[in-house]
Amino acid sequence: MSERKTTNVEVRLPSRMGFEKVAMSTAASVAKLMGFRDDRVEDLKTAVAEACINAIEHGNQLNEKLSVGVILSASADGLEVKVVDNGEGISKQPPKPDIDRKVHGEEDPRGMGMFLIQALVDEAEWVHDSKGNGSYVRLVIRLDRESEFDKESK
Repeated sequence: MSERKTTNVEVRLPSRMGFEKVAMSTAASVAKLMGFRDDRVEDLKTAVAEACINAIEHGNQLNEKLSVGVILSASADGLEVKVVDNGEGISKQPPKPDIDRKVHGEEDPRGMGMFLIQALVDEAEWVHDSKGNGSYVRLVIRLDRESEFDKESK
């Protein structure tokens, strides 16, 4: 049985809008090294940015004394990204927004980030810590072909 090699990259961001771009570019760089297609890299960048914005705004309440952790775990199968904040998280999966009502101004146009994240990655999971130790969103995007990263990991 062969052991699977995982490469981890961690970034700690201040809870200030704009720093989600650091996480986006870091995730994009790792994904490109892994051999992801450009369209999948763009999907990942958008999902990571949305997750970081939610962590900064909702999880850490824009408190600049708190930070957001971004942990990227690259393996031969794909890339897992955890975005960790100090908030309580959500206790259930997000409901699907009514896009028509939002487009027509009948609902607040905000609130589509979690839905967007789910549409852009292969797996999205919001983990709520009932003990008050923070929460995180876990995103997974899988490689759809063998890349140079796969060959080196074996």
